[in-house]
Amino acid sequence: MIVDDASASQVAADTRLWVEKAVIGLNLCPFAKAVQIKGQVRYAVSDAVDEEGVLADLEDELTRISQADPQAVDTTLLILPEALHDFYEFNDFGELSDRLLKRMRLVGSLQVATFHPAFQFADTDPDDMGNYTNRSPYPTLHILREDSIDRAVEAFPEAETIYEKNIETMESLGIDGWRKLMQA
Repeated sequence: MIVDDASASQVAADTRLWVEKAVIGLNLCPFAKAVQIKGQVRYAVSDAVDEEGVLADLEDELTRISQADPQAVDTTLLILPEALHDFYEFNDFGELSDRLLKRMRLVGSLQVATFHPAFQFADTDPDDMGNYTNRSPYPTLHILREDSIDRAVEAFPEAETIYEKNIETMESLGIDGWRKLMQA
């Protein structure tokens, strides 16, 4: 359990570094750079140790971002260093996230994307490099504004090709390249 601000700061710093090196550095999300540069990404570190605690923290973050000025906070990464380490449990938590969005009447306004150190797309082997497009240092729930996604997609022709390009990027990089990138 995270017991001090220094540990939480390190978790946030690790995640920020992953965003800068992998997400932005490899252009896995062409929309991430602008909000990162503008300081519109909130890095929230949860001290939850179970689903109930994560759900409470997620509800708090959904409320916070829904009430925040988008120019101040456009997106939030809720980082879970002490919870949902098992990828399958984490993946199942996505259903609870969806229910919470419905209960809070935020469907169509916000959405939750997922990242995990052991992320695995359906019908892939755990070691497939394509899985690394969604591998983060800690289990992470990414809260996004639907309006921001719509604007980004309008500005980026062929947004549907991002996923395929990301897999090509990761396959070209390979596991050794990934490890070097994350250690550098």
